[in-house]
Amino acid sequence: MTSAVDVGVAQRRTLAVLVVSQVFSGLGLGAGITVGALLAQDLLGSTGLSGLPSALFTAGAAVAAAGVGRLSNARGRRPGLAAGYATGTLGSAGVVVAAVTGSVALLVVSLMAYGAATATNLQARYAGADLAEPGHGGRAVSRVLVTMTLGGVLGPTLAEPTGDVAAALDIPRLAGPFLLSGVAYATAALVLVVFLRPDPLLLAREVAARADTGTAGADPGGHRAGMVLGAVVMGLTQVVMVAIMTMTPIHLHDHGHGTAASGLVIAIHIAAMYLPSPLSGRLVDRYGPHPVAVSAGLVLLLAGVVAAAAPPSSVWLVTVALGLLGLGYNLGLVSGTAIITSTVPLAVRARAQGSVDVTIAVSGAAGGLSSGFVVAGSSFAALALGSGVLALALVPIVLASRRRVG
Repeated sequence: MTSAVDVGVAQRRTLAVLVVSQVFSGLGLGAGITVGALLAQDLLGSTGLSGLPSALFTAGAAVAAAGVGRLSNARGRRPGLAAGYATGTLGSAGVVVAAVTGSVALLVVSLMAYGAATATNLQARYAGADLAEPGHGGRAVSRVLVTMTLGGVLGPTLAEPTGDVAAALDIPRLAGPFLLSGVAYATAALVLVVFLRPDPLLLAREVAARADTGTAGADPGGHRAGMVLGAVVMGLTQVVMVAIMTMTPIHLHDHGHGTAASGLVIAIHIAAMYLPSPLSGRLVDRYGPHPVAVSAGLVLLLAGVVAAAAPPSSVWLVTVALGLLGLGYNLGLVSGTAIITSTVPLAVRARAQGSVDVTIAVSGAAGGLSSGFVVAGSSFAALALGSGVLALALVPIVLASRRRVG
């Protein structure tokens, strides 16, 4: 029988491998987000369609979340996560080729493939909780998420130098960060293939089967209610975050700020998306996920108000708003993940988690696609304020659902 010591060792190894892979995957994510909207604006010649890359990222993530979830459920986390990052690598390469050739069709397909890595970044957080001790799931998830911060913050700051590299290779400057993304995602996939052994999900099932315990007998009503609530919390958080984040580089660019300023703001935003994870995880483990989910709605409202009120000339105020936006996202992501992980049985957990992440990705796609049209038809301030008010809906939803979800 697998001993508690063996499981503890496996959990520590799992977290160490996920940490390394997440650093590289965060690098790939941060690099592409910074210039995606600008690249689309360049190729399509339309501000209204500048939200298209974000929508395509998240549409691709929706497809990939289901695929990665099903593959992980059937064969384990290692092949599922590695396949997702490999797809992101191909998408990054395709974006570069599309920028060189000016092919809009190839750009669309490649951005969707690039989005597969975005979904995989999020799916990795579940792997961190597979072997976690009871009452420590929030902290385990947070350790995986926080490690994306290093790569996610570094990636946007490399927009200028990678643009220089691209220009030297006779490639459009805005495609430079996608060169970096391709290398980073390929490295993340390789790390997982070689080192993620034993597979955490398969080992967790083995331990639960031998002990004849676990969540296999969990109440189906609680299971369904938990899935719905977790999906709503993370989906609403995602749509608000993506909508404001997508249009921020465009907003800054239209008011005379360069790529370096956009890179700095997005870097701070990504840091706030993942760096507070240890605190969020401890709050979830101590007070439960529901109060943390409510706080996510309140912080996102504050982020929208600050973004709407910030003068376009004030990069630092926009940075504060994007920092709050990232914090609200983090609180929603960690609390929503904890709700899902604590209520879904191991036998179907990966598939269910993939299904929930499809909802999250679709929500992000809606936020990204609509954001450009809102700004084109109104203003960035209207988008920010409206998104903040939308996030406030989390408060009554969570309070109403709390009595149904344990």
